Amino acid sequence: MSDKEIIVTTLEYLSGYKIKKVLGIVSGSTVRARNIGRDIVAALRNLAGGEVVEYTELLASSRNEALSRMIEKAKILGANAVLGVRFATSSIMSSAAEIVAYGTAVVAEPE
Repeated sequence: MSDKEIIVTTLEYLSGYKIKKVLGIVSGSTVRARNIGRDIVAALRNLAGGEVVEYTELLASSRNEALSRMIEKAKILGANAVLGVRFATSSIMSSAAEIVAYGTAVVAEPE
């Protein structure tokens, strides 16, 4: 596994690169639950209106964790890029959600 940076993009192609090998779909996920302290603060903030920063931060952290896990799987396969990256979320139960990052791991080289 390389410690080099991996290119991650929502694009289906890399301008200036040729795809030498498609390694397959890679994904990373995390399931996160709300906590009572965050819920109380969020409920109070909800009364005043505006952004619920506690949940924004929870979701951003969850997306980053899912993305990191996807990248690690791509590196294990020998990829130096992941194309077509997407995020999906689903409710697991009333207080927990799964965040998934997925894309296509490839080996790309400059043209």
